[in-house]
Amino acid sequence: MSAPPDVAPFALIVEDDDDLALLLEFILGREGYRTERCADGRIASEAIGLAPVPELVLLDLLLPYVNGLELIKQIRENASWGGVPILMLTAQNGEQDVARALDAGADDYLVKPFQPEELKARLRRLRRGRR
Repeated sequence: MSAPPDVAPFALIVEDDDDLALLLEFILGREGYRTERCADGRIASEAIGLAPVPELVLLDLLLPYVNGLELIKQIRENASWGGVPILMLTAQNGEQDVARALDAGADDYLVKPFQPEELKARLRRLRRGRR
């Protein structure tokens, strides 16, 4: 489901690091997104299905209460949210971590610390895929 052209696309940021969340909100804002942040996995789990369907979810893997893999599963099982692109943004850089996230249904995986230009390019690619 795409937002009308006069409404900025909505991105959900699930990140427990306050400083990084502020940076992500800034970068996404510059890319034309409205953002909402969930500071832990439990808040994100409650938002799935209740919050407006986002155009994109940026998701950390290691979160308090509910981890990123479980959140991917919840998103993919939700009728309204199931097709939303998920970009993993995490410090976990092991081959198995990447494979588990992608196998669970993530669309892309970016390791922290990341370069802002690479993040923006990945956002543009995911956005093109939604059209």
